[in-house]
Amino acid sequence: MRLTMYTDFSLRILLYLGAKERSELSTIQDISEAYHISKNHLMKVSHELGRAGFIETVRGRGGGIRLAHAPEEINIGEVIRRMEDDFHLVECFNPATNSCPISQVCGLKGVLARALHAYLNVLSEYTLQDLLLNKNELQAILQPQRIDN
Repeated sequence: MRLTMYTDFSLRILLYLGAKERSELSTIQDISEAYHISKNHLMKVSHELGRAGFIETVRGRGGGIRLAHAPEEINIGEVIRRMEDDFHLVECFNPATNSCPISQVCGLKGVLARALHAYLNVLSEYTLQDLLLNKNELQAILQPQRIDN
């Protein structure tokens, strides 16, 4: 099982925002520089995180993004379920495109379905707060590097 880059970037944004004070606004530019990720990619991801209610956007001069909820209220399993576009581990998981001739009798489908269910259940045991136990270290790494003259 593998997460898409879209979901990876979603989790990175949430970690970045979670490492900040809850009221502090961050910009996509800040996050882009911290992770060395394209600003355009992060714009799309942050838009969807906002639509999903995980972050809030403050528009205008001095605006930015921040968590919409306390980190302990953001469930990682829920984030992943929302941000992944599908969980079709194998062809037969998608009835619309399944052409596997053995899918009606294949034992693998059930095993993989159980594995996917267990995978998502484990992720659902954690909140963003659980991933921020090393908040100080995250802050130190994600802070922009200032160059003194």
